Amino acid sequence: MSAPVRSTREGAGPHERIALDNGVLRLTAAPGLGGRVLSLRTAGGAEFLYRNPRLLDEDLQVREGVRLGPTEGPMSAWNNVGGDKTWPAPQGWDGPGEWAGPPDPVLDSGAYAARTETTADGSAVLTMTSGDDPRTGLRLSRRVTMAPEASGYRLDLGAVNTSGTPRTWALWNVTQLDGGGGPPDGSGGVYVGVRGGDAPPAVPLVTGDADPRVVDHAPGVVRVPAQDVVGKVGFPTAAGWISHVGPAGTLTQTFAAVEGRYPDHGSRAEVWLEYPLERPLEHLGGLRPVDRVVECEVLGPLTELAPGDAASLTVDVALAAHA
Repeated sequence: MSAPVRSTREGAGPHERIALDNGVLRLTAAPGLGGRVLSLRTAGGAEFLYRNPRLLDEDLQVREGVRLGPTEGPMSAWNNVGGDKTWPAPQGWDGPGEWAGPPDPVLDSGAYAARTETTADGSAVLTMTSGDDPRTGLRLSRRVTMAPEASGYRLDLGAVNTSGTPRTWALWNVTQLDGGGGPPDGSGGVYVGVRGGDAPPAVPLVTGDADPRVVDHAPGVVRVPAQDVVGKVGFPTAAGWISHVGPAGTLTQTFAAVEGRYPDHGSRAEVWLEYPLERPLEHLGGLRPVDRVVECEVLGPLTELAPGDAASLTVDVALAAHA
């Protein structure tokens, strides 16, 4: 029988770290920093997730002189520490039906309560739960389940309407990865499975300095090559999987592409790219990227939630390091 997944916990507040280790993969989360997964490292030391080296050191600790915690304001005030996190969609600044972040003092940078448990088969389960957010009316939860000797994990997301009025939101999981390139054969980038039909496979969503380039890769697969651009593209016909091929290897996320109404022109998956800029993008709230970052984003359908109602989304994550 395989050894149970090991769980360790240390620190408190923004410095708290919870690690799950099954001998194949070590996952480290930061409940006090918006319930993020900060690191995904294989036994060989390959790191898949992006983290901001100006804010966190190699040991995932807050650097001396840096203060992290609940933050709000324009995007220029966002302390993007990186990692994998969950937000509500749609994003926007035009009214209460849009999430005006990041930054966000509750769901993005607030403290999440955390608990761990071990199941009968030796799996470790980490559940992180946000506070009640007065702006969106939501409480978010992120449950990570890692099985012994698995090269991946399951992420179960939840949103509960804790307000006294109906709210309509979609769950939106954002995974930040190193955008610094990929294998020497030039195969780096993001691959998305798409379905045929009348809808376009890709739609531009956010133009920073340009729109990301999308190319056909194979029947039913499109590719966003590694490129220096700041912008986002959505995939309304995403078929349930998205893969990033980067410096460490391939990270693939699978999800149920259910029928329904989705935000961002019907996008079930999205890709955001950024690279270092000398000047802020004033039309994006003063955002000034400092690193090459790729975001692989998975969305659930827009769901009308009566008070007390809940929505859910499951994402299965698999990692394969380069040989």
